[in-house]
Amino acid sequence: MKLGSWIFRAWFYFRQGYGTYLTFLLGYTSTLITVYYLAIKNIPFLLYLFPQFGPFALLGTAIGVPTAVTVGWIHMKRSRLFSSEQDIGVESNPYYYKLPPGFTMEATIPATLVQLRLIRKMSEKMDLLSESEKEEIEQLEKTFLILLQGGYVTSPKKA
Repeated sequence: MKLGSWIFRAWFYFRQGYGTYLTFLLGYTSTLITVYYLAIKNIPFLLYLFPQFGPFALLGTAIGVPTAVTVGWIHMKRSRLFSSEQDIGVESNPYYYKLPPGFTMEATIPATLVQLRLIRKMSEKMDLLSESEKEEIEQLEKTFLILLQGGYVTSPKKA
């Protein structure tokens, strides 16, 4: 593996680990500590309920985790927020407009193109195709060839 490739991969893994896991744990812990030592310690009634940090952290976790799960479920299943995020991801991902490298470009589309050509030949021999169907197959074949050459069928939206 090339050094440049390794550096970019390491950078990606660093961002994933840091952004997803470390900052989550640090943020959760610092929120509990901040709330306890800046809010609970200064309000006598709450300090009476939680004289120590441990029970407060346990209760905060017992309430916070189900609340976060519920909010996450609402975000994913009951609101349009997640679908909007996915729409933006699809619109901006270039691989929705061109072939990804690998088996799709090397095997799937070439095999599909061969099948399309064989079906067209058989259909033409049996005189089964109308002019519009012939044009449709021709256009599809051109699209496959553009994709196989690394081209785009349209382009990602820039918004």
